Amino acid sequence: MSILSIARRGLIPLAVLGITFGAAADTPEIGPVPAIKFDKAKAELGKRLFFDKRLSGDAAISCATCHKPENGFAHPDALSPGYPGNGHFRNSPTLINVASKKIWLHDGRLGTNLNDVTREMITEDYIMNMDMRIMQERMKQDPEYVRMFKNAKMGEPSNGGARNAIPEFLKTLTSRNAPFDTGKMSESAQRGEKLFKGKGGCVACHNGPLLSDGKYHNLGVPENLAVFRDPLNHQAFIAYNNFQGIPDFMNLKRDLGVFVQNKSVAGAEKRKGAFMTPTLRELKYTAPYMHNGTIGTLRAVVDFYDRGGGKDPNKDRLLKPLQFTKSEKADLVAFLEALSGDPLTGKDFVWSEPYPAEYPVIADWRKARN
Repeated sequence: MSILSIARRGLIPLAVLGITFGAAADTPEIGPVPAIKFDKAKAELGKRLFFDKRLSGDAAISCATCHKPENGFAHPDALSPGYPGNGHFRNSPTLINVASKKIWLHDGRLGTNLNDVTREMITEDYIMNMDMRIMQERMKQDPEYVRMFKNAKMGEPSNGGARNAIPEFLKTLTSRNAPFDTGKMSESAQRGEKLFKGKGGCVACHNGPLLSDGKYHNLGVPENLAVFRDPLNHQAFIAYNNFQGIPDFMNLKRDLGVFVQNKSVAGAEKRKGAFMTPTLRELKYTAPYMHNGTIGTLRAVVDFYDRGGGKDPNKDRLLKPLQFTKSEKADLVAFLEALSGDPLTGKDFVWSEPYPAEYPVIADWRKARN
């Protein structure tokens, strides 16, 4: 084991070695998120689709129901809304900069492309519950979609075209003018950056343009008991774990995280409770935090890390008590806030035109009768 590895595990204080995490050769530099080229006509079509509730089974929710522009394309509730008659068991992550990622979702179970992510969100029964054959027919019946598909050189409306257009819109959701990127951070935020890279060691996992190492860590985040106490949330949790082939899924009392991906691999038990390192971009808009929304403010997040995380037998060894002072905590929060840019709430990012109303929402589909 190298000296740096020993130091990172808390066995030798970093200060004794004169090392900070920011100086590690294998740590990518944090910096601005590069803009992504996109097809304007396809992105405009994707924007209309993103806000269209007719893409869900009973025309009650859209992608924007769970990913609200005013909340950094995340959601203000601890747990994401689910399809009517269901709840959910995880927090809605921000979609800003999502097109710059290579692996998606809190448990990283999709790592191919955003087309696949889009398909899962639309078709999953506890999310949007849409049969894509029906979605295709709904789009064909809308003259505006017929026009927009043709304008985007995508032929007639199709579910494959929709799965390509929505990711094209997501490419437009890139952080803009964050004080960290423009060099206009306050003195407090500048001090916080030094803590982030030095004493806090945060940059060990939060690095690169998205401030995420793209890896999985167990922080000891407490379970959100609403997942298990609310039947609507719990049935979505059960459906998901059943689909993932988790043994004895009816008796689960915790979210297994990345374990669902490699449950048959040797040592997989130690990965229970580990989740993808989230981006730190746009934190000012995306509270509450963690995969299950159990931490409500940035100050509470800093307090959590200052304590060395929570309790879990699989907790990552990188987590140690940090002994921040009150002023250091304030500086670190100031730096985290400086990673948020302009809100993406203007007409370039929000579809505000009305949609046809041929598909009235079913008030309570559980009581619907033919």
